[in-house]
Amino acid sequence: MKNILLVTAFLAASNLFAQQQQDSILANKVIKLEALVNKHQQDIKKISLELDKDYWTYRGVKKETQKKITKQKNSIDSLNQLINASNQKLVQVNDNLDSKIKQTDETVTSNNSKISELDNSLDKNRLYWIIATLATLLLGGLVYWFLGKRIQSSRTDVETQIKNTKTALEEESVKLDNKLVEILETQLKLKEEETKTQPSISTKKTDHSLAIKVADEVVRMQKNIAKMESSTKGIKPLLKGIERIQNNFAANGYEMINHMNKEYDDRMNIDVINFVSEENLSTDSRIISRIIKLQVNFNGILIQRAQVDVSQN
Repeated sequence: MKNILLVTAFLAASNLFAQQQQDSILANKVIKLEALVNKHQQDIKKISLELDKDYWTYRGVKKETQKKITKQKNSIDSLNQLINASNQKLVQVNDNLDSKIKQTDETVTSNNSKISELDNSLDKNRLYWIIATLATLLLGGLVYWFLGKRIQSSRTDVETQIKNTKTALEEESVKLDNKLVEILETQLKLKEEETKTQPSISTKKTDHSLAIKVADEVVRMQKNIAKMESSTKGIKPLLKGIERIQNNFAANGYEMINHMNKEYDDRMNIDVINFVSEENLSTDSRIISRIIKLQVNFNGILIQRAQVDVSQN
């Protein structure tokens, strides 16, 4: 009996303990459900607020859209009015164009008839115009040929006169130079006789002015001769006279050194007045191309430095 009571008590205690555990589990579930319900209520409130905002936004957008629709409708009405007015103007323009086209057709018809009359008149006078034109061209050709012949003849005469004048001037220049050669020879002879009659003096005190002057004149004459034709009257006696002067120079101890067409060297004891560019020369080539003054030596001593122009590339 005691055992049965003990078993019964044990079972009752076990049931009580199990019941307490179930109550505890249920309580936890209820708490969780309440928390979940509260969360859902908060979410519902947020959604409700957002819906309210969207509703008012929708109302604002709807109102603005209605305003735009009204404005566009007014614009469309204005455009329709403009289109109607333009159509009316186009109708008027078409009517005016039709009338002007008719007037133009009438004018063209009238002009065509006038042109036909002019063509008939021109056909009658064309032959006379052709004859007159040919006659004018023929006369113009004859005048051109005659004037060309006269101009050519005049040009030939002018060229001949220029050539004759140049020849006359050159001959006159040669005559003057021949006379100058005679004068220079006379002066050199007088100088030579004067030197012979006077006692000898040192080289430093010797007066070389006449010799230098003669050398300068010889250079000038040689330049002029180089520009003249060999057939110029009097040029041969002039060349012989220059040769006599050079021989006289040599006999009296003077020497005229001509550097013309020689290769220029910086070590030369000469004065370069101008350096002239010459494309025909080879690269780095320098040639003495013009003599301004001759180099004059007396008994091997320099008494006048040469003055020259040098051509270079």
